[in-house]
Amino acid sequence: MNSFEDLEVWKSARILRNLVLEHTSKFPKEEKYSLIDQILRSSRSVTANIAEGFGRFHYQENIQFCRTARGSLFETLDHMICAFDCRYIDEINLQLFRVQHENCLKLLNGYIAYLKRAKAAQQHNNLITR
Repeated sequence: MNSFEDLEVWKSARILRNLVLEHTSKFPKEEKYSLIDQILRSSRSVTANIAEGFGRFHYQENIQFCRTARGSLFETLDHMICAFDCRYIDEINLQLFRVQHENCLKLLNGYIAYLKRAKAAQQHNNLITR
């Protein structure tokens, strides 16, 4: 893998980020510096942290950035629930967002598990070669 753009988890988070962008473009203008700003930042943080973790040279750092991405993923869901409560999106769109959120969460948890296994294998190999 040459780029974070090859990661299925990043691709899924990108879809989620674009869903947020699509929805927030329809929010009232008075939300521009509050809910819109918050939800855009949190959705962008998911992809940004996956990308930054990918660029790190150590598994543990990558894992930590992915955990931060997972936190931002849940923050984004909370903002979408708030948008629903404010009647900026309907229940169908919230459910569609939840489906993408769940898909992204599964991929992110799987990627973290993969990184943990790779870290453990590397540590094991280091012990053997000593």
